Amino acid sequence: MTGTEIVPYDPAKYRRNRRRVQRGFWPKIRRNLAKVPFVEDALAAYYCAVDRGTPTYVKATLMTALAYFVVPSDLLPDVVAAFGYTDDATVLALAVNAVAPHIKDEHRESARGFLEDSGAEAAPESAEASS
Repeated sequence: MTGTEIVPYDPAKYRRNRRRVQRGFWPKIRRNLAKVPFVEDALAAYYCAVDRGTPTYVKATLMTALAYFVVPSDLLPDVVAAFGYTDDATVLALAVNAVAPHIKDEHRESARGFLEDSGAEAAPESAEASS
């Protein structure tokens, strides 16, 4: 352990956040693809969070940020013009920066692939269920 892995996390809260993300992430991404300027980061964070090789503390960090993005009631409601996603973007940016070394090129490539397909293909079945 390098010391960077010492992050307090609550396993029950992680499971709760993971369930929220599993239920709400793909529908929200598809609904808001054109409106969310940080969509590639959100997708890369998702792919990292469901990667079996990602350490649990990284998954917990990313699932918390993604759950905040998915939950409709947050600090600034997403329907507020021009400002609705600023809090979501801030939370996600902080989480991504905190675990940046774990977000690999393959996660970013998967995000870009999804965007190139314009979200037309079905979302993958929950990879998290297998980890």
